[in-house]
Amino acid sequence: MQTQHLSEQELLRREKLAEIIMMGIEPYPAPLYPVNNNAAYIKENFSEEKKAEFANVCVAGRIMSIRDMGKANFAVIQDAHGKIQLYIRREDICPGEDKMLYDIVWKKLIDIGDIIGVKGYVFITKTGETSVHVKELTILCKSLRPLPIVKEAEGQTFDAVTDPEFRYRQRYADLIINPSVKEAFVKRTKLINSMREFLNERGALEVDTPVLQTIPGGAAAKPFVTHHNALDVSFYLRIANELYLKRLIVGGFDWVYEFSRNFRNEGMDRTHNPEFTILEFYVAYKDYLWMMETTEQMMEKAAMDVCGTTDVQVGDKTISFKAPYKRISIYEAIKEHTGFDVSKMNEEHLRSACKQMKIEVDKTMGKGKLIDAIFGGKCEHHYVQPVFIMDYPVEMSPLTKKHRDKQGLVERFELIINGQEIANAYSELNDPIDQRERFEEQAKLMERGDHDAMFIDYDFLRALEYGMPPASGIGFGIDRICMLLTNQPSIQDVLLFPQMRPEKRSEVNNE
Repeated sequence: MQTQHLSEQELLRREKLAEIIMMGIEPYPAPLYPVNNNAAYIKENFSEEKKAEFANVCVAGRIMSIRDMGKANFAVIQDAHGKIQLYIRREDICPGEDKMLYDIVWKKLIDIGDIIGVKGYVFITKTGETSVHVKELTILCKSLRPLPIVKEAEGQTFDAVTDPEFRYRQRYADLIINPSVKEAFVKRTKLINSMREFLNERGALEVDTPVLQTIPGGAAAKPFVTHHNALDVSFYLRIANELYLKRLIVGGFDWVYEFSRNFRNEGMDRTHNPEFTILEFYVAYKDYLWMMETTEQMMEKAAMDVCGTTDVQVGDKTISFKAPYKRISIYEAIKEHTGFDVSKMNEEHLRSACKQMKIEVDKTMGKGKLIDAIFGGKCEHHYVQPVFIMDYPVEMSPLTKKHRDKQGLVERFELIINGQEIANAYSELNDPIDQRERFEEQAKLMERGDHDAMFIDYDFLRALEYGMPPASGIGFGIDRICMLLTNQPSIQDVLLFPQMRPEKRSEVNNE
């Protein structure tokens, strides 16, 4: 066993582990332990009238505190549902002559952080604390690394670990010492279940599409590249699942959806992570106006299912997810917040407008990206309540059907909430000739150095040539919706394991 990088506490715990083993006690026993209760259920349901129901409880959890009272101790264990106090007496857990379990194991070899199982009965102490009077105690896991110390008094927590570097890198420890963190991830699961239930009830079919793709399509983003050894071919991690889902609409499915992990080789900030979760769905014979109504209904349901209300607190604001939502064109939004009418501007004029507005641009950016930069820099943050920004210029939307009434625009909307894009939707382009021309325009942008421009997906064009029915599609940013519904300011707070710079081995050992 290598010990040169271990702290004094870690060395001491390893010595205790060795003593436990020498005493013939298994510190890591077989996983089957007959738990029949949990902390939250006991505290919520126990009463003197019901004590017969709690006469033989078996609970397990991690020791979070110990108070030594001589021949009796109080301890607090934490399980997946909460914390419960234990009352441990020497004579109860060691009724015979052999007092080793209490005098040596419990008093000297057990530490905060160890996981134990106990059997006993529930009672209420003189101070009114619902507790388990322990009759039998079992070591289930010896902890070799001490937890950061967090103190609690009078219902308040002190010295809680708030360092993001620690919390995101060691999420397992964060969840132990900051149990309230778990609530955000419970709500994340409720969110996904709510959206899945909404779609399933309406007859949508959940499907799976490839993560490894020969051509990264369906979005404007820089991909990650990997290599398939058996085929000796480079592949890309998907940046979106759109083109594969639309292939299924070609194949005859009416409504398909997928919760997908997508990957974009871009920067990281409080709303962006290179690996993220998207819900995309595509529906035949529907348009973007139908999709707006469906989106409102889904978001309203999600807020109710996750938060129990459509009025959700986000920072110092209250956001209403109650339908309907405001609708405004992107040109109207830009004019309202900048005074510039960009609807008739060419690329040169747009560059001049960006310069006047002090928006940074570069030569690789075409008309679509320039308009996007203006909206993102000067308009987006104004929209706190849910709003549909709609009717985008064709240059911004290479996969979208041209507007049925407005020349130069497409039938597209983005749902903006709290100054962030939450969803992006289209009436889908199903004209294979128009789609080919749009892809070719993207290829020209790529030649200019735009690394986010789309590749030409010839197989997708072939699929469209077989004929895709009129359809509408949408992509929801699950992580960003979760940020809203859990009142978290950073995307890292709704990802169990956000991307971090790799630690050096020495950093891990020398903590």
